[in-house]
Amino acid sequence: MAWKEFRRGKRSKRDVAEFELHLEENLFALHRELVYGAWKPDPYTAFCVQDPKLRLIHKASVRDRVLYQAVYSSLYFLFDDGFIHDSYSSRNGKGTHRAVTRFESFARKVTKNSRKQGFALKCDIKKFFDSVDHKVLLFLVARKVSDLKLFELIKKIVASFQVSDSKGLPLGNVTSQLFANIYLNELDQFAKHRLKTKHYIRYCDDIVILDDSHHHLEVYILELQRFLGEKLYLELHPRKIEIRKLHQGVDFLGYVSLPHYKVLRTRTARRIIRLVSLKSLASYHGVLSHCSGFRLQNRILKICGRDVTIEP
Repeated sequence: MAWKEFRRGKRSKRDVAEFELHLEENLFALHRELVYGAWKPDPYTAFCVQDPKLRLIHKASVRDRVLYQAVYSSLYFLFDDGFIHDSYSSRNGKGTHRAVTRFESFARKVTKNSRKQGFALKCDIKKFFDSVDHKVLLFLVARKVSDLKLFELIKKIVASFQVSDSKGLPLGNVTSQLFANIYLNELDQFAKHRLKTKHYIRYCDDIVILDDSHHHLEVYILELQRFLGEKLYLELHPRKIEIRKLHQGVDFLGYVSLPHYKVLRTRTARRIIRLVSLKSLASYHGVLSHCSGFRLQNRILKICGRDVTIEP
């Protein structure tokens, strides 16, 4: 019985037993392939998602996803302790809300609680996942992975996908998120220890640096561009480099942060209004609970026919 059919259909005890037996056989077969070094990745299945911009996802087979999760678990703690505190993507105890809260804390420090002017540099890396160089990534992995069998397996996983000339990571693999952090940790260390930035945050390939000097941020742009090009073969997206005054509000990770509060990004709010339903009401309430969004919450409740009003 196929996995999709098993999940969707009515399952008798016999169906469950057959499925568990089939699963066990596949796991033993995978184990044998790994022991003898015979494992080869299955082809990826490609599909697009709108999130909110169009993204091309490459999904591995069920068998390979089991393996990738095991590899991820083996590598996570080996590398995570070496990451900077202010790297927030795909890490335990981190995430977008922690990153936005940290941004607000930095903003208060830079502006002395709004008593002086402060600035934020926002930038991201052009086509990051498509541009990750396999040789550079494997060099960085090899510095900590001493188990030769594990490293050979990692090489196969990295080589299982490429956009061009040994470059690229698939959006969809759990290992890709960790590999991205390993790769960009080099940039984090450069920014913190060579540039001596005090207020630096990275979420995947989105980067913000806060400072009380516009000139310092201009210098950081040049230094980041140089380091990325020379060491990681990446470049900043030229149309997404921006320095803003903190009191004007800074659009970061879905929220617009101002000195003493934050609001939901206008585009995100419009998308919520367009897609809202009773089924998704709880999830949207969770998003809005992290910002000053009571007006939007009341509008959503009205659309859903709820006779409730939320006060600020």
